[in-house]
Amino acid sequence: QVQLVESGGGLVQPGGSLRLSCAASGFTFRWSPMYWVRQAPGKGLEWVSEINSGGYITTYADSVKGRFTISRDNAKNTLYLQMNSLKLEDTAVYYCATDSSANTRGQGTRVTVSS
Repeated sequence: QVQLVESGGGLVQPGGSLRLSCAASGFTFRWSPMYWVRQAPGKGLEWVSEINSGGYITTYADSVKGRFTISRDNAKNTLYLQMNSLKLEDTAVYYCATDSSANTRGQGTRVTVSS
């Protein structure tokens, strides 16, 4: 079965950086586009970014464009999200997913941006 395990979250000050990872198994990762979504406290899921199977086409939500970078290593079955210049409003649980609606997603990793 599909397994997605996120890691790398934590507490960071505004302006700081974090790198999230998502270890994937149970499906052919290298054939699958992948997604990052997030859920801020008290809010619904928000699509953050996506990457095609080959890793050469990426798209971002306007709220993170220029600050976040999605990437993948198909040899390691791992998805990444480099987050720079973090803002208070980036505080959320971040999930990797195999679809844009995040119907299949991991357990999430919490990112808290606070001074």
